[in-house]
Amino acid sequence: MAVILVVEDDAFIRECAVMHFEDLGDLVLAASDVESALTALRREQPIDVLFTDIYLRSEVFGGCDLARAAILLRPDLRVLYTTGNAATQALRALFVSGSGFISKPYTPNQLQKSVAALLGSGGAERALEEESCP
Repeated sequence: MAVILVVEDDAFIRECAVMHFEDLGDLVLAASDVESALTALRREQPIDVLFTDIYLRSEVFGGCDLARAAILLRPDLRVLYTTGNAATQALRALFVSGSGFISKPYTPNQLQKSVAALLGSGGAERALEEESCP
């Protein structure tokens, strides 16, 4: 079981991701914006993975900026980025070191494998139905 902080400004997608992680047995914290995410990261609650959309509705601060701030607060934190924007694949240089990326739409199994790879667990299978999240 991992503790995942899901940061997604689209309520439907956020709830979908939260549900997928919970179905996998993970403990999930959810934030709809950068400020809420930073508040969660400042608490003493353990967090293993930050799962963030790259394009958050924010005037200045997006998912990549959030990840850099999160790593300053928690150097051992793993980051899994997501977006539905195909052009973002070319922007990987902006990602923090040791992070992962998963494109939208994704399935529960893709989420599980991505988190397992980040945490170095090798990916013990926790198969679920292949329902995509937008």
